[in-house]
Amino acid sequence: MVDITKVESTMPTTILGHNFSAPFYISPCGRAGLGHAEGELGLVGGAGKEGILYIPALRTTRSGEDIANARVDGQVTFQQIYLEHNDTATQEIFDRAKALGHKALVFTVDSAADGNRHRAARYGVGSADTALTYNTWEYYKHLQSMTDLPIIIKGVGTVEDAKLAVEHGAPGIILSNHGSRQLDSSPSGLEVALEIHEEAPEIFTQTEVFADGGVRYGADVLKLLALGVKAVGLGRPFMFANTYGAEGVARAAQLLKHEIAIDAANLGVADLKQIDSSFVKLQYNGWYS
Repeated sequence: MVDITKVESTMPTTILGHNFSAPFYISPCGRAGLGHAEGELGLVGGAGKEGILYIPALRTTRSGEDIANARVDGQVTFQQIYLEHNDTATQEIFDRAKALGHKALVFTVDSAADGNRHRAARYGVGSADTALTYNTWEYYKHLQSMTDLPIIIKGVGTVEDAKLAVEHGAPGIILSNHGSRQLDSSPSGLEVALEIHEEAPEIFTQTEVFADGGVRYGADVLKLLALGVKAVGLGRPFMFANTYGAEGVARAAQLLKHEIAIDAANLGVADLKQIDSSFVKLQYNGWYS
């Protein structure tokens, strides 16, 4: 038995040195206007109310200026990026992100080609991605020389790529399979986190590791934190919440904070920063994807 009465006070965390109220964030999701007339203003507004990170997608319903102007005082946002195939266009993306006040770039590499989106095709909805993209580690090093903003790599799917990210100086990586809608049977962020934990746990101390994909409840967040992930991203849940605008997004964040706190308390975790893999039973269940 342990004293868990102060577990809520251990919720705050840092992401790339910036302070946030909880170890989860709003992942980049495009076209938020499909769910609410205010689009991304609800996402940035709800994140600001609750002190969590919001990462706007590159392709949004509202303009980058509208989103930036909707931030509350002191609110930190990062910017997701897809890249054009020429340095001039890329430099413009980098410079605009910095001018809008974003504190980091999130380079999305988990959709190097179009995904097969059969259901979307019925409604004439295309992909946000180009047919094939040029993403290499040499190119990543070149990108780092084009901006002083830190560039997080989103879409790491193997322990080998996590190691390469560290070798190439990535300040952070996001374990992600693009919402599991780009490549069938691609591993989830949880599966990749487990692989890193088992094969190269030192990575969790060499760079900041984040993860997203399939996270719905506080217990899901705790599993990833227990493996060494620093903060956890949610996309669809906040897009659903945004049908109620900023208040809905804020309420979703409040509910998730509550779930994390009570689930941690029931686990016997007095300090969220002390949770480790001893709280997770690492046993394969015989299912294969």
